[in-house]
Amino acid sequence: MLAQTARPVPALSNWELLVYSPRSVIEAHHLTKDYRPGIHALKDLSFEVEKGEFVFLTGPSGAGKSTLLRLLLRADVPSSGDLVVNGRNLARLNGPQVQAYRRSVGFVFQDFKLIPRKTVYDNIALVPRLMGASEHQLRRRATQALAEVGLAERVDAFPLELSGGEQQRVAIARALVSDPLIFLADEPTGNLDPVLSLEVMTLFRSINARGTTVLIATHDRALIRHLGKRVITLDHGKMVDTK
Repeated sequence: MLAQTARPVPALSNWELLVYSPRSVIEAHHLTKDYRPGIHALKDLSFEVEKGEFVFLTGPSGAGKSTLLRLLLRADVPSSGDLVVNGRNLARLNGPQVQAYRRSVGFVFQDFKLIPRKTVYDNIALVPRLMGASEHQLRRRATQALAEVGLAERVDAFPLELSGGEQQRVAIARALVSDPLIFLADEPTGNLDPVLSLEVMTLFRSINARGTTVLIATHDRALIRHLGKRVITLDHGKMVDTK
């Protein structure tokens, strides 16, 4: 399979190399996560997400959507099976490699997780600052990310001065500031009204249009139908449909 591709395959070290596909950025192989023996959060999932794809992850509460996102963020590891992102088996990463990997992942939480006593700018700049970015780089990247979500003029505001929709857009800007390879969102419209939900999804679509792989967990079937993207459906930790 690799010999047939015209593009060169980057060299991967032994800890990275499980499966390398030039098309797929996410590959799950018989992925299982146990709460305890016999009780599964996820059970035997196998799927692929191609580079630049936009995918919805849906299913009832308790289906395993948030667990899968936590595994993709490398906040947890599988009980068995493999989760491979961009050629790297996430379970095999050591501490420094986990931190490096997370810099390539943007994550948006349902409850925003903004720090109330910090300005919009400081909320967005926090992680790049910890990574050693200069103040000049921080200002440029934060301003660019806020402009992308339509909030450039709110750079010095505090979260409690913003509406729910604006806070969600700040959270999106914070996820964008590191120019992620993969963009994950866990019920990002759960606290928003239908109009704001559509605005947020429009932002996700524009993020995807620039080549970023987007995976969104949501219950909102109306939004899923509106965007017409691929859907992976989970139920009780098992994949019951993908279309």
